[in-house]
Amino acid sequence: MSRGNSSTGKRQRRSRTQWQALLARFESAGSSVAAFCARESISEASFYRWRALLPVSGARHDLAPIAGEFVDLGALDAGARGPRLELKLDLGDGVVLHLVRG
Repeated sequence: MSRGNSSTGKRQRRSRTQWQALLARFESAGSSVAAFCARESISEASFYRWRALLPVSGARHDLAPIAGEFVDLGALDAGARGPRLELKLDLGDGVVLHLVRG
């Protein structure tokens, strides 16, 4: 994939404001990231980096992050076990993982 200004072969440095404008254009373009980046002559890696760094124009900033909670599913009943299971995985270089149930 070409980067920056294809006529001179040099990469174009963009300001924060320019990246915000690019990301806003992407949001309204309705195309894939790959197609948009090719059309704008930017690398997908740069696109994803700046998208992670800059807030999205339509994003809701009033939402608080959701804290993970533990969900107790209870203990399995001893009678609920299935048949005996033995699994051996040879991971290479002499490392073997051996799992046994039942």
